[in-house]
Amino acid sequence: MNFKLDENFGMRTQDIFRAAGHAVLTVRDEALQGCSDQVVYDTCCVEQLCLVTFDLDFADVVHFPPAKAAGIVVIRVPKNPSRSLLDRLVSQFLRAAEQKSLEKRLWIVEVGRIRVHESDNNEEW
Repeated sequence: MNFKLDENFGMRTQDIFRAAGHAVLTVRDEALQGCSDQVVYDTCCVEQLCLVTFDLDFADVVHFPPAKAAGIVVIRVPKNPSRSLLDRLVSQFLRAAEQKSLEKRLWIVEVGRIRVHESDNNEEW
């Protein structure tokens, strides 16, 4: 799978994606840091890359429709998360992504569960 990590992810998270066999670019790689959410979303849609972010704004399916995207993944973390918690959430997501397509879906990854928004319904794992 092909992913773009938002600017709030570091090298450690990129390494987790790469170790799992995924192609990964970052917002920084394309000098998009500081750009509006709309520019980041549009770029991911054009490039057909699944966006992975902490930014809850991307969970707004009216402004950022998953149906036009290769996928949107919002990782919800508590305030001041540890590195190990972030690693666990990313790994939890990657395991689940092996079983279900990301395309045209919004995934909300939280501690202990993943919610998947599709055009017609919502699912919870």
